[in-house]
Amino acid sequence: MNLNKAKQACRKLPGATEDIKWGATLVFSVGGKMFAAMGAEDGASRISLKVDDDRFLELTDRPGIIPAPYLARAKWVMIEDLKAVSDAEAAQMLKRAHELVFAKLTKKLQREIEGAA
Repeated sequence: MNLNKAKQACRKLPGATEDIKWGATLVFSVGGKMFAAMGAEDGASRISLKVDDDRFLELTDRPGIIPAPYLARAKWVMIEDLKAVSDAEAAQMLKRAHELVFAKLTKKLQREIEGAA
């Protein structure tokens, strides 16, 4: 997985915003709720994202993917080895992370985001 491609995929998602949190973490959100996070610096080598509950164990069984520190209880994974995921799979996973978080937003906020897209 290429982190620059991952960033571009996140930026294309409807209503996605990005900001720096915790000093050096680039966080992508929708409706104010996080769906992906990665190092903001150029040498970053990990990405964390929300996954489906039923895929959490499957993904964390794969080499290079672990439960995300502090967020595992919310079914987030951390891809420590970027070679563990292809660019295409990463784009699909990021899209799904966005969908999962978007689905938890209020209907009003969903309509506002869809209307602005």
